[in-house]
Amino acid sequence: MSVLAPTQIDDILAQVKKKAFEETANEPEPKLTGEVKWPVTAEIGRGLENAVTNETKVGYVNGAKGWLNYRGYDVFNLSQFSTFEETSYALLFGAMPTAQQLKEFNEKLAANRKIPAKIIEIMKMYPITETHPMISLSIGVSLLSTFDRTTETLTVEAETEVAIKLIAQMATLAAAVARIRSGKEPIEPDKDLSHAANFLYMLNGKKPDKGAERVMDICLVLHADHGMNASTFATMVTNSTLSDMYSSIVTGIGTLKGPLHGGANEQVVYQLEEIGNLDNVEPWYRASREAKKKVMGFGHRVYKSYDPRARILGPLVDIFTADPEIKRLYDIANKLNELVCAELGKEKKIFPNVDFYSGLVYKAMGIEIPMFSVIFAVSRISGWGGRVLEYLKDNRLFRPRAVYTGPMLAEYVPIEKR
Repeated sequence: MSVLAPTQIDDILAQVKKKAFEETANEPEPKLTGEVKWPVTAEIGRGLENAVTNETKVGYVNGAKGWLNYRGYDVFNLSQFSTFEETSYALLFGAMPTAQQLKEFNEKLAANRKIPAKIIEIMKMYPITETHPMISLSIGVSLLSTFDRTTETLTVEAETEVAIKLIAQMATLAAAVARIRSGKEPIEPDKDLSHAANFLYMLNGKKPDKGAERVMDICLVLHADHGMNASTFATMVTNSTLSDMYSSIVTGIGTLKGPLHGGANEQVVYQLEEIGNLDNVEPWYRASREAKKKVMGFGHRVYKSYDPRARILGPLVDIFTADPEIKRLYDIANKLNELVCAELGKEKKIFPNVDFYSGLVYKAMGIEIPMFSVIFAVSRISGWGGRVLEYLKDNRLFRPRAVYTGPMLAEYVPIEKR
């Protein structure tokens, strides 16, 4: 697989950033920022919509403008100039690393990428081809915990080391799942490759060219954190009980698996394949609207503008359109995008989200569809870790309430009289 040179990809990213900032310059300024004085009063909708659970410096989603930042750095700049390793360090430790700090962090990642052979043996024993890869991933993380005695010490320092191990090992574990599913032997990581290059190498058995490595690195950066989304909140809830990092991450993986969260990019590709061709885009869309069927890859609980990650990923698909199958699906996607934005964008502020194009990028890179949400987890482990560690420093058990709507003081009737 050969794609554009990294410098050409940088030119694309620069153009995307310029257009995004021009289009959103006059949009409303961000909300939910600044100093918090507890308790906070909020108008809460179903699913805890608008609820404020904690303070954070990890990252921020500006839904009105369609901007996303980690530690104050917007993802347009991070995609263009940073790497997944550097971004992960910032998410965990609060600031961009110095050259020496990044060198030591990379050395830790390299030292921890290998996973125990016993875990590979166990994964080969159960029906992995009949199991969703996200379930296999969560099994793998649970097994990793049994090889780590540091889980008995629940301190921020000890949990930070676990987070670093999991960032390193999640990619290796994910690649092993993919290889075993396809009847191939897992490949051990190469200490001389970057995180993104290692992941592609362990998936495909070939060292990627610099362009493919760069595209995967951008994908990992873009998925690393995204506010208090469902899987992040679930991870933090588990950790707030003072459970260990491994158990917390297993919770996050289980939540991310759902088709309304990380599994949505799988559904987008199936949707594009269902549409089939350009001529069928509008009839399919009209029929879906009539049937009140959800169009996957559009809309977001926070964004009321174009998802910045979709802005970046869309042009990256174009890199791979020499492949006729990718071009066909990309053309369908773009036409569907035009229709939805022209109608629902204007009516309801519904625009493409990250899932609309991410699946196409992964498919173009030769990755099977069931593995898409696994790649999400390979990246999101950094955000999960950063937010868990931040909250653990001043931990308070999450304990929301529910409004009871059932009967009071019901009369108990013995079973023989019911």
